[in-house]
Amino acid sequence: MNAKTKPVILIADKSAENLVRLNALLQDHYQTRLADDGAAVLRLAQQLPRPDLVLADVGLGGSQLCQQLKANPDTAAIPLIFLLGRDDDEQRARMMCDGAADVVARPLVPEVLQARVACQLELKQARELLSNQGRHLEQLVAERTRELSELADAAAWALASLAEQRHGKTDGHLCRVQHYVQALARYLQAHPRFAPELSDANIAVLFKAAPLHDIGKVAVPDAILMKPAPLTPEEFEVMKQHTVLGKAVIDRVIQRLGASTPFLRFAQEITYSHQERYDGSGYPQGLAGDAIPISARLLAVSDVYDALISKRVYKPAFTHETAIELIRQGSGEHFDPDVVDAMLAIEEQFMDIAARFPDPS
Repeated sequence: MNAKTKPVILIADKSAENLVRLNALLQDHYQTRLADDGAAVLRLAQQLPRPDLVLADVGLGGSQLCQQLKANPDTAAIPLIFLLGRDDDEQRARMMCDGAADVVARPLVPEVLQARVACQLELKQARELLSNQGRHLEQLVAERTRELSELADAAAWALASLAEQRHGKTDGHLCRVQHYVQALARYLQAHPRFAPELSDANIAVLFKAAPLHDIGKVAVPDAILMKPAPLTPEEFEVMKQHTVLGKAVIDRVIQRLGASTPFLRFAQEITYSHQERYDGSGYPQGLAGDAIPISARLLAVSDVYDALISKRVYKPAFTHETAIELIRQGSGEHFDPDVVDAMLAIEEQFMDIAARFPDPS
């Protein structure tokens, strides 16, 4: 065995004769370090490479030495074998309780001591192997989870993008809306009406779910979806079905999985309820006030603001100031007043988001 690969044994005894004898028993198979007091043990245990095992006479302050080594994160994992002057069950039990890996009584039988040392080193190597395998497994799970999450995000974005493109919109709209929602949610985190729902984890999920709000429009006929003039009452009834159709898509995913997730819950809420109005005059359920999910109330303000400042086949783009004023006028009727107040407080963030994610010219 190459010297560099030999395990390191720290041998400690206040008797020079005992140190020589113990060193002679172990030096052919291990790298050895010698110490004649507790302070030297603590010092040498810190030297790199750190010992793989400490073999110490109990007379060096057994319990205290054991506790000090175990209290230090750098040396806590080093197995300790203590040598007793005589076989003493009470002292043996005390040392084991203090953290000793093994206790060997004198007079020593060389073959027994060597076997006990080898056994503790094998156990230490096995623990390290298991720990390394555990960390490796955690890394593999984290990597696989990240890959699956990215795949799910990409699939959701593709579905949302398809719906927007049919409506003559761009991915810029999706980016802007999800960032508006995120900004509003962060501002309202401390508000008593919103705090229980708007945890950091929920905001992160809501950010990912927000682009799905109009996926039901995939099933709306082009003649209605792209009409450059006001819709007839009959056409508007068809358009209103996009909320029901969007929820149905999410419902089928949940049914297929056999369970919901926070992402699917938010996606379900915003697809179904983002056209509800705070005064109860919206659709599809005519919900009012706090009966409308918070996610949908945030989405409603974000989506309408972006629709107002964007050019559409049926309207020109309005200025930020005009959009803000129209939303202010809708406070308490179309929109939750607290969400409108939040938007007014961070309107510069809205302007910055609109500038960062423009539509193609």
